Amino acid sequence: MQSNNFNYEGKDLEAMSFANNYYASLIRLFSPYLGEHVAEIGAGTGSLSTLILKENISELTVVEPSANLFPLLCENLKEIPNAVTINSFFHEISPDYQSHFDSILYVNVLEHIKDDKIELEHIRKSLNSNGYVCIFVPALSWLYSDFDKSIGHYRRYHKEDLISLVKASGLNVIKAGYVDFFGIFPWYLSLVILKNKLNAKHVNLYDKYIFPVTNFIENIFPVPIGKNLFLIAQK
Repeated sequence: MQSNNFNYEGKDLEAMSFANNYYASLIRLFSPYLGEHVAEIGAGTGSLSTLILKENISELTVVEPSANLFPLLCENLKEIPNAVTINSFFHEISPDYQSHFDSILYVNVLEHIKDDKIELEHIRKSLNSNGYVCIFVPALSWLYSDFDKSIGHYRRYHKEDLISLVKASGLNVIKAGYVDFFGIFPWYLSLVILKNKLNAKHVNLYDKYIFPVTNFIENIFPVPIGKNLFLIAQK
């Protein structure tokens, strides 16, 4: 499903659905900022949603624009009473949620949006007076590959550029940083040089055996550069 502002068909979710440790690390990163009323934008089939719902929140509004993925998302969350599923683009529903959310999560979503500046305006207006946005995106423009293009990525971000973009929207950046330094070389070799696609088996092996070790190291020693980038900002 696409709009003029959104290029996304969920093609990257099949491989990433095996990345259990990856998703758990994001919950640890964002958990202090969630609050009670949370929105997850571009939730896919709900791999991250189910972990968010284990946190101490009152309601999770799960927004997924893909007509193909939305039935799977509903099926995965159907037994959870405090999960509200919406098949839409966020900019289409945000006027109904002005100053509503304690936090909004964009995990591997902002890079799919052509005009990310306008999207951040919708985010700011939908947060309550002290609300947070938690963003996780692919990093480093020189890692942009044919695979990125094939799954609808308009860009990969650099930290300084993302900080400037978020500040320009009127949000206050609390923290930002690179993650997955050790994933840079495998990605560059496999996807940029050899032009491979993301392989579900390889993702599973990396997530199970390598990522826990590298994530532990990076939690002790923050890295100056990484394959991905997180940012947390407050209204």
